[in-house]
Amino acid sequence: MAKTEPFDKFPDRYELWFERYHYTYLSELEAVKKAVPEGKGIEIGVGSGRFAAPLYIRYGVEPSLKMAKIAKEKGIYVVRGVAEYLPIKNFSFDFVLFVTTICFVDDIKKSFEESFRILKPYGKIIIGFIDKNSPLGVFYQKNREKNPFYRYATFFSTEEVLNLLQKTGFGNFKFFQTVFDFPEKISKVQTVKEGYGEGSFVVVTAEKIDR
Repeated sequence: MAKTEPFDKFPDRYELWFERYHYTYLSELEAVKKAVPEGKGIEIGVGSGRFAAPLYIRYGVEPSLKMAKIAKEKGIYVVRGVAEYLPIKNFSFDFVLFVTTICFVDDIKKSFEESFRILKPYGKIIIGFIDKNSPLGVFYQKNREKNPFYRYATFFSTEEVLNLLQKTGFGNFKFFQTVFDFPEKISKVQTVKEGYGEGSFVVVTAEKIDR
């Protein structure tokens, strides 16, 4: 699978990003933290556990063998799988988290439908992503061929994500945003604001509404 290949091939390069752009990572983490509720949660596309571990999320789904191995070493119970076909029973979790994952799935609508299925009634879906219309989103798209990860990515705008979530049966939306500059210029943890349209990193949280 082409979108998984770079994560298995360049795990060290993936991890290095979080060290090199430490304050950008911490800013994103703070935005996600504001959206994550209490309860039993799972991260889809858990990667190396960079978000799940500090947020005390103990379950993850990950297609990359090498990423899954790193996450397991951090105490996360990881099952191999993809977002479109989650190997999880109905009504299993209070919340589902995606962080910079939706750009790598093959079918975002199917991924949201699967999340809806495994959530308990009124469970939450939380999605952190780079808005394609933001300065950073535009830069990543323009230079995608230079990046072994983003060359396979499909970026979305906040409005597109919102529309797909509504069609899937989610409602009661909240938005948070951060990363108001390019990562190499960020030298401290940035403010997290409600709403979207300013920050490049957006977090959308929504509730499972009975269809």
